[in-house]
Amino acid sequence: MSDVPDAVEFRTSSYSGGGDCVAVRAMPNGPVIVRHSRLVHLGQIPFTPAEWEAFIRGVKDGEFDLPDGGRT
Repeated sequence: MSDVPDAVEFRTSSYSGGGDCVAVRAMPNGPVIVRHSRLVHLGQIPFTPAEWEAFIRGVKDGEFDLPDGGRT
């Protein structure tokens, strides 16, 4: 999605520590844009606000947690 204005900055998680991570920006009256913070040339993925809210709810509810806490 190359027509995204640069006026809205991407945010990364405070847990990222400057490493490979997901960067997100919410467009005014529009989609939430997601990209890889280091591989920006791979493009961006837009989500509707409703899709993004459903994802955030799932994360908070543990829907995506790994069974062993990700220690494999």
